[in-house]
Amino acid sequence: MAKAKVTMEVGNDGVAVITFVNPPVNALAIQIFAGLKEKWNEAAMRNDVKAIVLTGYGGRFSGGFDINVFEKVHKTDDVSLLPDVSVDLVMNIMEDGKKPAVAAVEGLCLGGGLELALGCHARIAAPRTQLGLPELSLGVLPGSGGTQRLPRLIGLPKAIDMMMTSKPIMSEEGEKLGLIDAVVPSKELLKVARQWALDIAERRKRWMRSLHRIDKIGSLSEAHEVLKLARKQVKQTARNMPQHLACLDVIEEGIVHGGYNGVLKEAKVFEDLVLSDTSRGLVHVFFAQRATSKVPNVTDIGLKPRPVKKVAIIGGGLMGSGIATSLVLSNIFVIIKEINPEYLQKGIKTVEANIRGLVARKKLQQDKANKAFSMVKGVLDYSEFKDVDMVIEAVIENVPLKQQIFIDIEKVCPPHCILASNTSTIDLNVIGKKTSSQDRVIGAHFFSPAHVMPLLEIIRTEKTSAQAILDLMAVGKTIKKVPVVVGNCTGFAVNRTFFPYAQSAQFLANLGVDVYRIDAQIISFGLPIGPFQLQDLAGYGVAIATGKENSSAFPDRIFKSPLLDLLIKSGRNGKNNGKGYYIYKKGEKARPDPSVLPIIEESRRLTNIMPGGKPISITDQEIVEMILFPVVNEACRVLDEGVVIRPSDLDVASVLGMSFPSYRGGIVFWGDTVGAGHIYKSLRKWSELYGNFFKPSKFLEERAAKGIPLSAPAATSSASRSRM
Repeated sequence: MAKAKVTMEVGNDGVAVITFVNPPVNALAIQIFAGLKEKWNEAAMRNDVKAIVLTGYGGRFSGGFDINVFEKVHKTDDVSLLPDVSVDLVMNIMEDGKKPAVAAVEGLCLGGGLELALGCHARIAAPRTQLGLPELSLGVLPGSGGTQRLPRLIGLPKAIDMMMTSKPIMSEEGEKLGLIDAVVPSKELLKVARQWALDIAERRKRWMRSLHRIDKIGSLSEAHEVLKLARKQVKQTARNMPQHLACLDVIEEGIVHGGYNGVLKEAKVFEDLVLSDTSRGLVHVFFAQRATSKVPNVTDIGLKPRPVKKVAIIGGGLMGSGIATSLVLSNIFVIIKEINPEYLQKGIKTVEANIRGLVARKKLQQDKANKAFSMVKGVLDYSEFKDVDMVIEAVIENVPLKQQIFIDIEKVCPPHCILASNTSTIDLNVIGKKTSSQDRVIGAHFFSPAHVMPLLEIIRTEKTSAQAILDLMAVGKTIKKVPVVVGNCTGFAVNRTFFPYAQSAQFLANLGVDVYRIDAQIISFGLPIGPFQLQDLAGYGVAIATGKENSSAFPDRIFKSPLLDLLIKSGRNGKNNGKGYYIYKKGEKARPDPSVLPIIEESRRLTNIMPGGKPISITDQEIVEMILFPVVNEACRVLDEGVVIRPSDLDVASVLGMSFPSYRGGIVFWGDTVGAGHIYKSLRKWSELYGNFFKPSKFLEERAAKGIPLSAPAATSSASRSRM
């Protein structure tokens, strides 16, 4: 890798072009800031320099601050590792310097990169340059003056929107808003920027210091109204995350007390936020997601992924049609096989409806939708399987059916074809038991809805080839999923880890805790819906099928509740028929169904676990802990058995597959934040009161006793070797 550096070239026109170099995205490392300060001061001192142009190397301005520095701060709790950029460099040296500066931006101009550009006196951009301040997505706020300068250039509402959503805009929109002074072809970028800088120096263009502007802010009362509305929205959309409200407070400080005071407050709040649990969690997930692409003995042995141009999907139901949608949107030709014309037509129509939905929500252009429609074909037999590169079986969780499908496809597909199953629970060795090509058998577990959820759990058996794993990882990236490679066992990594989740909720319900209170507390914790509504949405058939698999695999720690059977007997099937724990009507928000309460009471009578026949008294925090500590406990078993390559893989999988809040860092990271000791003591207490379901795992007990984090590497055991 090239060493991060800053260069300066002074032309005959008297313009110093200062370039930062840190491929691939010119991340703003500590040495870049030091180099900028040095070169800027040199340019200010030189008599032959009239003006300055700031640009980035290799067709990109900058992707932003080097996030590795955050990781170092989190490990050491030492904020002095953060450079003093905002006041010392951007304000004092750049913006208030004696020579005008123009930023020449292209490709990426994000985060700290945009903040440096805002500190210049004009900004010239190449077409389709991304401009944004995504810092809130890492638990902090723009820390180099962005909270103060962006509103002064484009107005308060749009600036707040850009910061709160972390979404970038293109340079063309930036020009309309006043963020960019001109958009010019890439080959003319430096030429135009140089001339612009000279025009400012020679007073042909205005010398604009962003921090001093107030014309776009509006009156104080208008600003207060905009901020009041933003705070209201944030409380609904960003619960439990401090950085959004903190950012709005800092913006307000600058509007009320002036830009300089705003910059000072921003720097102080930035340091506080960097050390918050939220920032630690989000930065952890950021790095953890990147680590998933490294799979020992797969990605490091010189193999290259083979092209996958045509995929056959067996089963056009909810999962099959969702997987097909993901593939055709990425230009992979799909054949959907069904058992009769009616099911086939329904599957094809579902794919088309998925695509039309994306067009309606303006997430897909019509011409791309038309191409996607042409990429899918329906069949009723295997005659067109002779040239497919991969088959994905997506039928119901029925072992004999899946085994027969694998026998059939092995006969008709070419010898290089990957034989994949979308099973969510069943051991792959069982599914592929009667198949001779064991090296091609692999799990491709998508999460519902498959064209929306970002995780692809790739399950390897002992015999799955490295080539098949690499090929499926490449397909996952092509269709914009995050592939996480895991070992083979019942439930694999995600469903195995979270199998106690619904059971914990059932346990609490049978102990007398209100089901709607349980859902409310889990939503308050940060998951999008609670366990009872999740069961309604998934359908009770799924819960019963997975329950049987889990009962068979983990008989020592199963809680059997009659509640689901009672619901089905009463004619309920969740959202599928509009009646479950909640009432579902088209176009209306789901609402609690009081008529389900006698059914829950009957379940409590049958289980008879309430102490003295009375509901337990429990705090809101204890509800969350009794639901999620058993999940952490199962995660410990998954780690101990080596089902995942590294603990952070399970964090990524829990965030992307189960919507565990990313700002809590994933299930293992959150377990470490709470502390193994507290989790162990709580589970031990509950196991003494209520039995084996809550019994702490050996792994958790050992970690708690020795004070070792759950995420610390585990010693390799025979079990771990068998999984991966």
